[in-house]
Amino acid sequence: MTALTQAPQALQPLRPAPLGIWLVREEGEALAACLRARLGGDIYRPWLVPGIAQKAQFGAVYREHAQWVMVAASGIAVRFLDGLALDKHSDPAVVVLDEAGRFAVSLLAGHEGGANLLAYRVANAVGAAPVVTTASEALKPLVLGIGCRRDVPAERIEAAVLHALGGRKLSEVREVATVDLKANEPGLLAFCRSHGLPLRVFARATLAARPWVSKPSDWVRRNVGLDGVCEPCALVASPRGALLVPKTSLDGVAVAVVEDKWMEI
Repeated sequence: MTALTQAPQALQPLRPAPLGIWLVREEGEALAACLRARLGGDIYRPWLVPGIAQKAQFGAVYREHAQWVMVAASGIAVRFLDGLALDKHSDPAVVVLDEAGRFAVSLLAGHEGGANLLAYRVANAVGAAPVVTTASEALKPLVLGIGCRRDVPAERIEAAVLHALGGRKLSEVREVATVDLKANEPGLLAFCRSHGLPLRVFARATLAARPWVSKPSDWVRRNVGLDGVCEPCALVASPRGALLVPKTSLDGVAVAVVEDKWMEI
């Protein structure tokens, strides 16, 4: 047993979990607990080994996990990773989360290692904004807002998305956004997984504060407590974007499409 991963009154697991959660100080404990509760993983507390520099401690366990969340400033993460990164196809994925839980930044092995998708998972877990800078994702201009009835299969969601996109391609889509009530909807998760699309989840209170709805829905108001889901989700996810396709419904699935207009700013 090592002090690095020893939680209070808990034994270190026999085999490391796929996810490592690295704290640089005790102030990150609340975020780490939230992450472990929702994503699993082993928490590292390097201040429990004061005789060894944190960078050295991190280097010793860096390749014991396929993915890392570092609760720290990005500068600290960059210094810790100095000399460790070898190849984007084999390096562990690293996401940096600030101690205020505001931004989940995909820092290393974003596309190949899965850090981009991990950034969304971390963001959804703590209510942060995911930050992805890889060109293959960042240059995709479309965001989908999706709302659906319970247990709608992935095939129906895909059909509704393709119907809404019309002449635009699914390969142009950067992310999918939905309301927290649908965060674990099996068909929606399966659709996103099959197309490698990150799912961004917004709290109902966030969407209620930005009621951008072209056609309020009585059904959504009764069952979700909002005037609509797909349009506000897409617009909040892409705040400088413009509504390309208003709410379009098909077979129990509502889709809105927003296009990022950054080049016009």
